[in-house]
Amino acid sequence: MKVVLIDYGAGNIRSVANALNELGIQPEIVADPAGLDGATHLVLPGVGSFGDCMARLEERGLASALRERIAAGTPYLGICLGYQILFETSEETSAGVAGLGIFKGKVKRFEDQPGLKVPHMGWNSVVPRQPDSGFWQDLGSEPYFYYVHSYFPVPADDSIIAAETTYGSETFAASIQTDKILAAQFHPEKSQDAGQQLLKNFFALTA
Repeated sequence: MKVVLIDYGAGNIRSVANALNELGIQPEIVADPAGLDGATHLVLPGVGSFGDCMARLEERGLASALRERIAAGTPYLGICLGYQILFETSEETSAGVAGLGIFKGKVKRFEDQPGLKVPHMGWNSVVPRQPDSGFWQDLGSEPYFYYVHSYFPVPADDSIIAAETTYGSETFAASIQTDKILAAQFHPEKSQDAGQQLLKNFFALTA
């Protein structure tokens, strides 16, 4: 198994690598398309803005390489910004800045609400929509995960939503999944036992 941890110059690479190490997985940290050769799994953690992330991926030739690998069926785990860039556009950037476009939909910002802090930071419960899916095995009916974000995806295809979280009056897609893709707005690597279980489930199902 060759697990590739994608480094575009601004991700929280080390904390994700440490979480994978705890599962006995030694990821290869890759910053160019050639490093994706032979990859059995792609992991893209993200910190920063949608536009900056896409610009860095484009500069390194990784955006088109990622599209090709994902289209070919290589399992992909997207965390936070690595989730958001799967979609077409984001309110965080000016018009014309495109994401990977793997899924139709946009990324929107939390609306201002009295007493609601943005960014959304801290622990919040997650309600799986597909609790019988192996990705959510042994996580219970309402696990807690750790969040740090101001934006969240709104998928055009409702059927890919794997779990939801409510913050203020907004219920949003906390996670999406397909057979080969699992992506989440929360940070599994910062979510203690629940996060480790989710990572374990992903790699067990896609090995």
